[in-house]
Formats: sequence, structure tokens, C-alpha cells
Amino acid sequence: MLKKILKFIIITLILITLALGIFIASVYYGVFGHLHTTEELQEFQNQTATLVLSEEGQLIGKFFAENRTNVKYEQLPKHLVNALVATEDARYFEHEGVDSRSLLRVLFKTILSNKKSSGGGSTINQQLAKNMYGRKNYGPLTMLINKTKEGFLANRLEGIYSKEEILTLYLNTVPFGENVLGIEAASRRYFNKSIDKTNIEEAAVLIGMLKANTYYNPRMYPENAIKRRNVVLSQMEKYNYLESTVIDSLQLLPLKLDYANLESEGPANYFLVQVKDEVNKILKSYNTAKNTDYTIRNNGLTITTTLNLSLQKQALNAYKNHLSVMQNRLREQYRNSKHRKALDTLVNKELKRLKLTKTANEKQQRELFDWKGFYTDSISVSDSLRHTLTLLHAGLLALDPQTGAVKTWVGGIDYRTQPYDQIFAQRQVASTFKPILYAAGLEQGILPCTYLNNKPLIVSDFDNWQPQNYDKSTGGNYSMAAALAKSMNIPTVNLFLNIPFNNLNNLWHKMGFTQELVRKPSVALGTANASIYELAVAYSAFANGGYHIKPRTILSIKTADGTVIYRNRLLKPLEKNRIINKNTSRLLTAMLQKAVNEGTGATLRNKYGITIPLAGKTGTSQDYADAWFAAYTPKLVIVTRVGASSPNIQFATGANGSGSKLALPLVAKTLRYVQKRYSKSFAPLPEYYTDALNCEDYLEDSGFELFFGKLFQRDRTTLDKEQRKAERKAERKARREKRRANKKNNN
Repeated sequence: MLKKILKFIIITLILITLALGIFIASVYYGVFGHLHTTEELQEFQNQTATLVLSEEGQLIGKFFAENRTNVKYEQLPKHLVNALVATEDARYFEHEGVDSRSLLRVLFKTILSNKKSSGGGSTINQQLAKNMYGRKNYGPLTMLINKTKEGFLANRLEGIYSKEEILTLYLNTVPFGENVLGIEAASRRYFNKSIDKTNIEEAAVLIGMLKANTYYNPRMYPENAIKRRNVVLSQMEKYNYLESTVIDSLQLLPLKLDYANLESEGPANYFLVQVKDEVNKILKSYNTAKNTDYTIRNNGLTITTTLNLSLQKQALNAYKNHLSVMQNRLREQYRNSKHRKALDTLVNKELKRLKLTKTANEKQQRELFDWKGFYTDSISVSDSLRHTLTLLHAGLLALDPQTGAVKTWVGGIDYRTQPYDQIFAQRQVASTFKPILYAAGLEQGILPCTYLNNKPLIVSDFDNWQPQNYDKSTGGNYSMAAALAKSMNIPTVNLFLNIPFNNLNNLWHKMGFTQELVRKPSVALGTANASIYELAVAYSAFANGGYHIKPRTILSIKTADGTVIYRNRLLKPLEKNRIINKNTSRLLTAMLQKAVNEGTGATLRNKYGITIPLAGKTGTSQDYADAWFAAYTPKLVIVTRVGASSPNIQFATGANGSGSKLALPLVAKTLRYVQKRYSKSFAPLPEYYTDALNCEDYLEDSGFELFFGKLFQRDRTTLDKEQRKAERKAERKARREKRRANKKNNN
């Protein structure tokens, strides 16, 4: 009987061994799917994220198919490696890919004794194999087949890579949750620093996440993360990587995160959209020329942009400090009965348009934006619309006018919830249009000391339209320089009536504006639509001597191995890009400096302490729907606009809604602490223009016409074509004769 039992056992063992051998051979020879070869293991490459840097070299964002940044072994701190080995594979430096002791422990303790706390049997090599190629479903044999495959691959890895290389490859492939892959990306996500800068307790948190990256996520479950961190530290003590005198103090430390999710909360997410578009165009051209296949998502490129992160952060701080105050004021305004009624009317109109009237009062949990932080509240559809409609939006763009390099791009108040980029929104430009009109006048030969009539004006051709000054004043005559500096409307319309419309229209389009100008006198006051982007390009011509520039976002693109495949040398524009005369830009700049020093932009000086040479113009659209401010130095053009999504939502008075109150402070607060960096004096006016602005701002009517002639002095009530044609012809002839006389006198 004993012999029969023994014989049965022996035969069974032989059959099991034979079956196991056949199974292992089947896995080895690919019966259960391809087993990656040594050559394929050697050629394995991680898809890595493309890094986007500011001009200072600081990380501002990533593009990726997989959010991963590969690091080298030399970048891994020793305590991180020790934590990994002590926690995941204590005999790592002794085995050759598969640890037989661990397998036996798993077999007898975990499987036979059902002690799950005894630990797993996978080595770092085996885990790496799983990370590299994933696992497939083989039905009931899934675990056995996958584990066997990983065992073979783990052993093959030992023959290809050194222990250090395997550790590095593992740490570059391991997932950390939140769509983050690799230790470097994880370190930047949870501690906002490169992995080589992490300390022992931070490294222990990251290694602790390997067991279960969601359950031990330090942002979502900080208590779990601390417990797991302390287990890792205990393991480090157990295997003599930490002194017992140190571990107690480390385990008592609180969890300190510096969470940085660049994908949703980065400092320049609106800007990154522009970067992506420009890089894709560059790569398409490069790939065609060089027969390569670089992509922005898969090849681990390094993109250095033109963005100045310091200036960007100042702009973001300006948004938060200023718009949070103005937002509260707008909301408070719409709480009183008069304005609340107007808001209710607009909400009801939107409910009908969106076909939501039946569900208007249904409440749902909604995430809402607030300058103090996001919050969740149970509110109705109609209340959600009220919240959205009364949100103040703003865009701010800063360019180097000499090269077109984008220095700051803030496209909105919050990219996650308000992704539409306000830089491209088309809105009425208001008085920021006036410098373009005045530039057309200067191009025509009209000088800053030419006087413009401020008498009440009625244009009968256009339904007896009557322009009014902001302060309702009339009478007298303003120099062209003073009329622009003080943003006077009646003199500006008079200037419009004396300039051929085609000249103005051509200049408008040469400057890069896409909307058509309507041939109406009201266009002189800024009824045309344009974007912040277009206005910044146009004002760059005033700042750089008259050239049209194209905004650029990229300085260089490098491959993962450091090869430069693109470099933008940011050259100044060529002469062929000239759109206005150099003297026009100089005279207009002098006039807009007057606007900053004495006119509507004066609060830059007397309230915000901006001392650098600066030219600029405010703008306030009809009924305070939008507030604008554009300013420039020879080194920087900066344009901003503030307003609600609907023009029907606006401040009731200029005390809050004017360009100088609502938009100008964004520029002032952005420049305040960095203004010296952009301080450069404007080129002086040529000698023959030294006294071009040396005249009285305002003259009474008495004796004026006799002294200066009748130019610009008629009370124009029509736009009779033949009359204007004859007048312009006479004016051109008079200017030619004057130039000839001046030239003769100079000779």
C-alpha cells in the first residue's frame, strides 16, 4: 500500500514537473503570445513628455501622450534608491532578476498559509517588465502566464543592463496616479521640485505610493500617505539605510506638499495653446525637410519660449489683487433692485435661448470659480447663469515690439473653467482706436500743434448724430496733442472728417486688424471691433519706429539628447515691414507720453508709482461694457481689456467701469515691481520737430480763426463728397508749398 502511494506521488510529481516544464517552454517559445527578445529590450524607449520652459529656463508646462520625464541614475538621490530597495526588493543587488527566496516565501506563506502580509514575490526587474509591456488577459491562467513572462524578461534584463540602469529604467516607468508616470514627473507634481532636490521623507512618500498610487496619494489621502511613508522609513532602518536615532524624528514630521498640476493650474496655460500651435508648424516643416517624425507629445522635446515668467507672475498677481476687488463691486451693484431687475431680464433671455426655462430652478452641485478659491455649492440653473454672466473677464498681452517676442500672455481668469482666450475676443476698442486715427493724421502731414475745433457738432448725414466729450464740455480749440492726451471726442471727430477715409482704412488693415471699418463718424471714437492681440501688434509699430511685427512664442526646440532642431534669433523687422513713417511713430509716441503724464493715464504716475518712460492710451466702450488700456516703452508693449462676457453687464459709472479705473490698474500692478527691467528712453524727436508739441493745449475761440486760418475751424454738418475732395486738394497744396518754403529757408 505504501509503495502504491509513493509511486502515485512520484508519478504525480513527474507529471506536474513535466506539465510545468511544458508550460514554461510554451511561454518561452511564444505559445501564449510574443515574449520580447533581448534586442527589443535593448531598443525599449519610454515615451517622454515635452517640457516647456520660460525664457529663464523654468518649467511652465508639458505636452505628452504619457506624462513622463526621464532622468539619469546620477540624478537619483541615494536615499531614494535606498528607500526603493528596502521597500520593494531587499535582495536586489544579490539576485539575477528573479529572487528564488521571495518566490518560496510567496508559495508557502502567501498561498499555502494565506498570509497576505508576508509580501509579494516580484523583484524590481519583474515589476519593470510589467511596467514596460503591461499585462494581457489569458483567462484562468492570466496571473501564471504573466508572472512567468515577467520572470523570463527580468532575467534577460540582467544580461543587458547594469543594476543601476535597471533601477533608473524602473523609476522612469512606474505610475504614480493622476496620469503621472516616472519619478521625476511625480516629484514635480507633488513637491514642485526635481527629484534630485527631494529630501528623505519626501522620497519615502513617493516610494510609498508604489504599493497603491491612489490609496496612498498624498493630496487625496494624506493620512494614508503618512502611514505608508513611515513604513518605508522603517524598512530603511531595518536594512541599515537609516540610523535608529534618525527615524523617530522623520516619522513625526508633518506631510508638506507643494502640489503643482501644470496641466490645470499652470502659470501660463493660455499661452501653452499658442506654443503648441507654433511648435506643430515648426515640426511639420522640419520633419518634411529632414525626413524625421518628431511630435510634440511623444519625443521628450525641450521647448524654450519667449515668456518671461517673472512678468507673467506679476500679471497673475495683478489679476488676483485687482479683479477680486472689482468683481465684488460688480456683484454688489447687481444685488440692488434696479440692476438686479436688468440681470434677471438677461438671465431669462439666456434661459429661453438655451431652452432651459423648465429646469431653471432645479438645483445641482456645481463647482464655481471665485478669487478666494473654487467652491462647490448646490445652486439652480438660473443662479448659475447669474454667477457666470456677472463674472469679470480679462486678457493681458505683453510683447517685445522690436522682435515680436511674447513676454506675458494671460488669456483669462481661470483656464480650467474659462478656457476661452480673451486675447482673441473681438470687442469695441473705444478710445484705444484714437492713436490709429491720429497716426493717419500725422501721416497726412498734420502736426501735433494743429488745433481742432471743440464746438458742438451735429453730423446731419448720420441721423444728426452729435458726439459728446466725456466731461460734456464744448467750445474752444484743442491742439491735436492735447485732444489725444485728454481723449476729447468732438475734436477727434473733426479730425476724422478731415482725413480721407481710405487713408485711415488702409492704415487700419496694414496694422493687422481683421474687422472692416464702417465709414461713419462714430468710428473715430472706437466703435470698431478688434482684439487685444491685434491692438498689441498695432501699438508695437508706434513703439518700434513704424514696423509691423509678428508675435513669436518660441526661442528654441531641442531633442531629448540635446540636439537643437530650431532656434529663433528674434531679429528686428525688415524695412519692407514698415507701415508708418518713423517720424509719425515718434510724434505719436510723444503725444501718448503726454497722455500718460498729463491725461487719462496719469494715475500710472501719481497713484501706482510707475516712473519709467511710458506712452499709453485708455479706452472705455459705450455704457462701460469694456475697459481698455494700452501702454508701451521701446522694450515692451502691454495691452489689457476687462469686461463681462455680455456687453449688457457693465458697471453703472466710470468710477468703476472706465479704462483708467478698471483696466489701467492691471498694467500698473504688473509693471510696478519689474518696471526697471523695461526702462528705456524713447528716441528724441528730430531737431526739426523739437517744438512740435510746444504749444498751448487749449485756445479760446476769440481771434483764433484770424491767426491760424480756417483749417479745422468750420462747424462741419455734412460729409459732402465734392466739398471734402476740394478741401483736401487745397490742404495738400498748402502743405506742399509750406514744405518747399521750409526747405528753401533751411538751404
